[in-house]
Amino acid sequence: MAIPNTTDLDTELSAVNSILGAIGQSPITSLAVTKDANGNDITPFANPEVAVIYDLLKECNIDIQSEGWTFNKEDHVKYSPDANKNVKLPKNIIQLSLHDGLGDKTQRLIIKDGKVYDKVDHTNEFTADLSLDVVWLFKFEDLPQVFRRYVIYCAASRAAAQLVANPQLVQMLQSKEAYARATCLEYECNQTDPSFFGLGHDQRYKSFIPLDALRR
Repeated sequence: MAIPNTTDLDTELSAVNSILGAIGQSPITSLAVTKDANGNDITPFANPEVAVIYDLLKECNIDIQSEGWTFNKEDHVKYSPDANKNVKLPKNIIQLSLHDGLGDKTQRLIIKDGKVYDKVDHTNEFTADLSLDVVWLFKFEDLPQVFRRYVIYCAASRAAAQLVANPQLVQMLQSKEAYARATCLEYECNQTDPSFFGLGHDQRYKSFIPLDALRR
């Protein structure tokens, strides 16, 4: 077994143990099913508390990513209709919209039965390729580290509210959750380099530099 060190990033196991520790419970050694001396399966989810905490971790992971951040938003994703004229989507797409900077409202696309559905024409059949802006749902370990901490504190505050009758603990964990969200917003600003001009990711704007006037 590898010895953890201070440079290790959060995993699902360390996240569950962080939440368990936050509510005063003992850590677990694995999230995988193991065997005892008699060859019987041992699952950590046999403990209802561990099962609830793991569900809260997944729940918070989905809730936070559903907002749509830099790391899980992708524009201009091309999808083509299949032989049945359906555009099938991966299961880890949370949201989608038609990419069109001109504001074309002739199509309103949603996800329905795992396929793209147009609410304007009331159909899931398409004859041309679609350029979509999508929001992905990633595994916990694929999140940037600041978002992993945000998910952990979000799940910990919910676990404290549901499993522990301690308002002070809930308040403390909620303050950590708020700090983690602020860190994520700072990460978002640094990564997106936003502009009040509203330029997309595939556009470029160079602001006026006074030195340019002296070069004339």
